[in-house]
Amino acid sequence: MKRGLDIYYKMEYTRIDFNDQISRNKLKSVFLMVIVFTVLVLFGYVISFAFEPGFFFIIMIISIVFSLGYIWMSFYNSGKIAVKSVGAKKASREKFKDYYSLVEGLTLASGLPMPKLYVMDSNQINAFAAGRDPQNAVVCVTKGALEKLEHRELEGVLAHELGHIANYDIRYITLVTVMVGMVAIISQMFLRSLWFRSGDGDNKNGIFLVIGIVMAILAPIVVHLVQMAISRKREFSADATAVKFTRYPGGLIKALEKIKLDVVQPEKKVSKAVAPLFFSNPFKGLASTHPPLEKRISVLKRM
Repeated sequence: MKRGLDIYYKMEYTRIDFNDQISRNKLKSVFLMVIVFTVLVLFGYVISFAFEPGFFFIIMIISIVFSLGYIWMSFYNSGKIAVKSVGAKKASREKFKDYYSLVEGLTLASGLPMPKLYVMDSNQINAFAAGRDPQNAVVCVTKGALEKLEHRELEGVLAHELGHIANYDIRYITLVTVMVGMVAIISQMFLRSLWFRSGDGDNKNGIFLVIGIVMAILAPIVVHLVQMAISRKREFSADATAVKFTRYPGGLIKALEKIKLDVVQPEKKVSKAVAPLFFSNPFKGLASTHPPLEKRISVLKRM
């Protein structure tokens, strides 16, 4: 019993180096992406045995090309799309002097270019960053964050968002979205094409057909769960990067504690597609895209 308590104590109170935390979470994210890629390849392999390749694969390739084109356009204009989707307005320097001064100080410390700053009309304490690269990035905070957070707390939140920009998280998440979208497209095309498949075929094809149907149902669910896991890992990395920029985890810890105690309604104007970009889960009741606040606070306290 005593030994178990000693192990728990060591795990709970062992100091964490923020650089190790960043590297560890990046490796875990890469591993999760490999899982998505493996599912995609395996699914295509099974379909190639279960179906006549001709017409099915021509339609599938056309669908993928159009989908990738749409995703690329969305990625290229991701910053503009994100701020417009939540109704955010560009922040004026005269009205939001502290906001500008904090971000300018953090960009000097991190070596990042100055992003465009926006404000979202919401009582929640929240923020997000978007954009295809640091040169085309935007940072948006809610009015609730500007009103309820103290100077060092707001600095921690903004440093977290700049951490997402520095780590190229938007590019990473877009790549995962492409792969997850391809699995969903293949699944839908395969299931729909069953209506046009003739009933004749050998037993081997029948076995692969059953496996293909099972994978078509389960694969989108599995890769979606992996996508959510990647999103959670990127949040931990951004927290660690924020500590790297500020050298003070206390501000971010206090901000997370305030969010935990903040009693507000779930954000209705935020779509589920944009939710993973936010500092904390805007829907409150659904925690799949973000790690538990308690876990983030616990990790930060050990830095």
